Amino acid sequence: MPPGPRPRLIATDLDGTLLREDKTVSPRTLAALAAAERAGVTVFFVTGRPARWMDVVAGHVDGHGLAICGNGAAVVDLRTPDRERGVPYRFVRVRPLPSATVLDVAERLRRAAPGTQYAVERTSGIHHEPGYPPLHLDPASSIAPITKLLGLDSGPAPEPEESEPVLKLLAHHPDLAPDAFLRLARDTVGDLVAVTRSSPTALLEISAREVSKASTLAQCCAERGIAPEDVIAFGDMPNDIEMLTWAGRSWAMGNAHPEVRLAASAVTHPNTEDGVAAVIERLLA
Repeated sequence: MPPGPRPRLIATDLDGTLLREDKTVSPRTLAALAAAERAGVTVFFVTGRPARWMDVVAGHVDGHGLAICGNGAAVVDLRTPDRERGVPYRFVRVRPLPSATVLDVAERLRRAAPGTQYAVERTSGIHHEPGYPPLHLDPASSIAPITKLLGLDSGPAPEPEESEPVLKLLAHHPDLAPDAFLRLARDTVGDLVAVTRSSPTALLEISAREVSKASTLAQCCAERGIAPEDVIAFGDMPNDIEMLTWAGRSWAMGNAHPEVRLAASAVTHPNTEDGVAAVIERLLA
């Protein structure tokens, strides 16, 4: 597809899209992002990653300094440290998942798929059950059954406005195929929450029902007076589909999931071949 007119905003996923397989940004892509900013085109990183994993792009964020993390559950200022938390970023918007809903979803999904193990992503870090696959480079803040992780084993449900709200529930199954697990979860709890995935394994990402990359990006664009037709978007996995269909124009990566390729306006080169940069260069030419 010809790139068309210059957009006002570029929204791009990170893993499998902007980042190479070694989780770095190529010099060509960095040059394309810088050229877009010089041309007055706003760039937003829109990712499923938590804020603490944004160091790989924190030095290359647009002049506004913001990124959308957790599949839309948080907007983070990557240039303003939170001295109280002792982290180099600050949450400016949080769209939490109520703890009582988390527990209801976890119980329903575990009945439908025995063996499911959970992690809870809070603004303070990740907390997971003993059987959840550990991330050795990102150790858990606590390890316990889901009821204890949520603080629901000894009292009433915390309010959504608690100091460390839940951003996502992560559900892992050791045996199910990833897409089959996603379909099962949507059939089981899709009336309560938004369920998606970005991992090649059977790992689901569960957010509040109205939360997605698209809905939070739409809020950020509305605040800037930017219409969907003035936005282009890039992605590669099912958690990008809503964003790709919301944007006026969108590109799936050459390495994208088949459903993502169908949802996008066009397909660009794989992330290993600077597919995002190739489109931006043509748009700015």
